[in-house]
Amino acid sequence: MTRIVVDPITRIEGHLRIEATVENGVITDAYSAGTMVRGFEIILRGRDPRDAWAFVERACGVCTTVHALASVRSVEDALAIQVPKNAELIRNLMFCTQLVQDHVVHFYHLHALDWVDVVSALSADPAETSELAKSISRWPKTSKHYFADVQNRLKTFVQSGQLGIFKNGYWGHPQYKLPPVANLLAVAHYLEALEWQKELVKIHAIFGGKNPHPNYLVGGVPCSININEVNAINNERLNHVGHLIKGAIEVVEQMYIPDLMAIASFYKDWAGIGGGLSNYLVYGDLPTTFYGDRDHYKFPSGAILNRNLNEIHEVDGKDDSQIKEYISRSWYRYQGGDDVGLHPWQGETEFNYTGPKPPYEHLDVDQKYSWLKTPRWNDHPMEVGPLARMLVAYGRGLEDVKEVVHEALGRLGVGVEALFSTLGRTAARGLETRLVVQWMKGFYDELVANIKAGDTSTFTQERWEPSSWPQECEGVGMSEAPRGALAHWIRIKDRKIDNYQLVVPTTWNASPRDPQGQLSAYESALIGTPVANLDQPLELLRTIHSFDPCLACAVHLYDPAGNHVHQVRLEA
Repeated sequence: MTRIVVDPITRIEGHLRIEATVENGVITDAYSAGTMVRGFEIILRGRDPRDAWAFVERACGVCTTVHALASVRSVEDALAIQVPKNAELIRNLMFCTQLVQDHVVHFYHLHALDWVDVVSALSADPAETSELAKSISRWPKTSKHYFADVQNRLKTFVQSGQLGIFKNGYWGHPQYKLPPVANLLAVAHYLEALEWQKELVKIHAIFGGKNPHPNYLVGGVPCSININEVNAINNERLNHVGHLIKGAIEVVEQMYIPDLMAIASFYKDWAGIGGGLSNYLVYGDLPTTFYGDRDHYKFPSGAILNRNLNEIHEVDGKDDSQIKEYISRSWYRYQGGDDVGLHPWQGETEFNYTGPKPPYEHLDVDQKYSWLKTPRWNDHPMEVGPLARMLVAYGRGLEDVKEVVHEALGRLGVGVEALFSTLGRTAARGLETRLVVQWMKGFYDELVANIKAGDTSTFTQERWEPSSWPQECEGVGMSEAPRGALAHWIRIKDRKIDNYQLVVPTTWNASPRDPQGQLSAYESALIGTPVANLDQPLELLRTIHSFDPCLACAVHLYDPAGNHVHQVRLEA
């Protein structure tokens, strides 16, 4: 029996530590620890609720916009504010922009390298790579000269002894299965996606002033519409948004999805690995009428227990019996004791760090071992994210969702059960991207039609002034971040924030065990995962990265000498 430690495991933010016990080449136990703390809940106390979005949006530099969206919704819910239709459409466009960009970046830059051997691309025949590219899509860059140029750029990295962005991979690992030509194709598209992703987020700059962290506004959106005014959302800017959406559709349909399906065809065995929990949670998002009308969301809300797609349970974020956070294994304390669960409106944020100081030999997993709290829905551990969204929508019978799911499963020659896996989780992210980029076009067309019909309203003044507020009120703002169910709960007293709690997707997926000893999504998904080489636990990375782990940007993990801890360690 050997315990392996991977810290940090994420490719974008180094705050997640995984410890796993391996016996006879298979993971038999696992522990997920968040190794950072921010304290936004404390920072926000006593502030103007209308300013909260600007603080909490900085919880993440990757999600950039969804925390602000959840925040303004929580205040609007507390104050009974309904935003104009155009504001809802613009918020949807900003949401879709974030999700599409994030998912493409995840596939190529954060997860593909778990399946693609970059160094193997050096031995590929560019002419054969060209033929492969032409056979799977109509993407324009498919000439042998193009792929030869990419290969030469890669050779320059290697010959210089500096692999740059490709430095820390487990290249040559026996579990890489793609032929060299497929690896070269993937590397080329890695570089193309890196250039493209910065273009799409210009939509955030057009409607929100900047990216990352575009501006938001309680009661609407912070932009005016006047097709003839240079300083407003005018004809030129609307046309540019349409152009960017058209380009995103081409990237998704002709590059992302073909690459995803091609790579998945070599790894069908992973349709039986990494399933983990059998419970899934979705809050719902992308309103087609107005936020709060949950019967008309593109992403419907619901919960699935025991993988029963025939029964979708209703989810209510205001029901204090449904959602609770526990801290029995987290570095916090509750006044009522460590084993009680608190609904976020009653949430407490009081630190109680009693664990080992970094660098850790290993975590004391029988005690508190994470900065993440442990949320539960009706005391069930739940997985959130693209797979949960696709499963709930599939279970609710949404035809466009069923269509793309069945098409993908048919092309791979696997059944619906394949979705409950590491491969299924990765595929679900791609399939929802394919859906969302088309929904995005629909929201854009509706916004343009509204403007042509003379509707240019983007803000409501109703209840903006604190003098119109009740002395006490509370609200919840729910959303579906790229990584899953996100909600902010606010309590307002005497026109100031009295309590504010964020429960983010990675809190659901990466949290430690609860008082009943139930594992969360990361820990559960690792059980049964094979590990061929303890020094290079590539398989562990595949399963964890399929969730797209992301913890809030800020404090990284350093040892006392100031060195960033990044190595894999083995402990017998």
